[in-house]
Amino acid sequence: MPVRRAAFFVSDSTGITAQTLGSALLANFPGVLFVRRTLPFVVGEQGAAQVVRALERAQAAGLAPVVFTTVKDPVVRAALASAPGARIDLLGGHLTELEEVLGTTASEQLGQFHTLGDTTAYFARMRAVEFAIEHDDGQSTRALDQAEVIIIAPSRCGKTPTTMYLALQHGVLVANYPLTDEDFPTDGLPPLVAPYASRCFGVTTTPLRLSQVRHERRPQSRYASLAQCTLELRRAEQLYQRNRVPFVNSSTKSVEEMSAVILQSLELRRERLSGDEPS
Repeated sequence: MPVRRAAFFVSDSTGITAQTLGSALLANFPGVLFVRRTLPFVVGEQGAAQVVRALERAQAAGLAPVVFTTVKDPVVRAALASAPGARIDLLGGHLTELEEVLGTTASEQLGQFHTLGDTTAYFARMRAVEFAIEHDDGQSTRALDQAEVIIIAPSRCGKTPTTMYLALQHGVLVANYPLTDEDFPTDGLPPLVAPYASRCFGVTTTPLRLSQVRHERRPQSRYASLAQCTLELRRAEQLYQRNRVPFVNSSTKSVEEMSAVILQSLELRRERLSGDEPS
């Protein structure tokens, strides 16, 4: 049986930063089973007391809590310092270092990372989300020329989650298009996306994984059969190769990793277009 520990992500804001950074660290310990809990908007004595009680319950249950914090409130920090469990401050030391580098002190305002902040960037992300919804699964061609990336792949390969992540996290205008039987009589890209071939990015997976995912949607159908999945993936990968479309295998990568690969490809394309590509 794996070792079980409690992992708490404690924040004076949404907890997203603590959860993201903490989870990235925990991923390096696959032999430990973590019971995770995020405690957001922890401020003042009342909030601190609630966290301490949660840590005491975890300790009493034998889960030996590990606490990841992004808290500035000195009251909460003091309470956590004497509470059960190991505390990992994801901001403290780094803020001090950055204050020294910048020659100024950090703001005491709480939860600044997830405020609107740069409103231009915020509204760019919202526009990107609207664009992604409108252009999901090839359902709209309006303003498709504005897409920075067009993800193409057979159905259920992971196009939509990747599209939405790129839009929400990075503000990238992304459309996606499903490859179907009608798209394979010719060697070229489907007519809808062919004019934007340089912006296309393909996704593939393994036949077994695709079959499993499709069986959840349409059990015992031809659509979900291993033979059909194998055929569609083989044709898609051949299409990518013929048309020099970069592609990634979603069966071995998370949405975050796939998005990073796509962003890197997009940046390389921008460098080529601007003439900045290294020789």
